[in-house]
Amino acid sequence: MSGGRTAVLARITGRVQGVGYRAWTVRRAAVAGLDGWVRNRADGSVEALFVGPAAAVQAMLTDCGSGPPAALVAEVRTEPAVDPGATGFGQRPTA
Repeated sequence: MSGGRTAVLARITGRVQGVGYRAWTVRRAAVAGLDGWVRNRADGSVEALFVGPAAAVQAMLTDCGSGPPAALVAEVRTEPAVDPGATGFGQRPTA
């Protein structure tokens, strides 16, 4: 945590690719004022880094448990992350 910001890396599993999950995450994170990124993983999961006020990060993680309407989320696993200090939220290439 730096400057009142919390950073969390999340891995979301289930039916989360091909359902607009990344675009939904970008829109939702922008509304919440979060920084970070989201990307598909080669194993079929989605990975995201959320950085911002702890309450906003927690609300985003809660929302990730549902995702967009076509998603079927099985699990959201999280771990503390390092705040890279970057601003904005965007999509990254599949890893």
